[in-house]
Amino acid sequence: MSDNSYTPLTAAEVTAAVADPWRVIANALQVAYRTRNMVTGGRFVARIIDAAEEANHHPDIDLRYGSVHLSLTTHSEHRMTDADVALANRIADIAREMDLEPFAAPPARFELAIDALDITAIRSFWKTILGYDDDPDDTLDLVDPTGILPAVWFQQMDSPRPQRSRMHVDLWLPHDAVQERMAAAIDAGGHLVTDAYAPSFWVLADAEGNEICLCTWQDREKSD
Repeated sequence: MSDNSYTPLTAAEVTAAVADPWRVIANALQVAYRTRNMVTGGRFVARIIDAAEEANHHPDIDLRYGSVHLSLTTHSEHRMTDADVALANRIADIAREMDLEPFAAPPARFELAIDALDITAIRSFWKTILGYDDDPDDTLDLVDPTGILPAVWFQQMDSPRPQRSRMHVDLWLPHDAVQERMAAAIDAGGHLVTDAYAPSFWVLADAEGNEICLCTWQDREKSD
């Protein structure tokens, strides 16, 4: 979008418009392709950069020996837009032209949630010890400045809970992958704590009660 004019889209609208194998994860589009070697990955990235420059809209790119991982969101809008869908679909075309296969496992995003009675009192400690920054997009609380390590967000407690862990993991998954992952986790010895907040998130725990939330974009945009 050369004029930097964007049309904001809901996660449902993005899901309906974007090509496979892209998936909505939280507030971004994500995908990962197998490239078999660094040379092919470099060629793929070079073509993506050309497409991004032409569109004046740019993805986050993680080039590894045998894979390329991509994330798209419109940072200036703090959400996904038509520019993300257009570039994602162009990248999908490039991958098909290069005969690249997506990873069998769906993309995901890992976050650490910290429960606190006084968030202000602990925020600076976690920001300092992790070497994190405040989230410029204001969708989380603290983010790794390199964009590699998991983001952190603080959840307001209404009363002390000494009987349970004060931290839990949030794992964002594609909406069409969460049921299979949840069933596999239960088969592996976990259990469902609650589905009262589904399809926004399900709370599961391991055999000792350590919790994880499986999160999707669904049922989070009622005000849109």
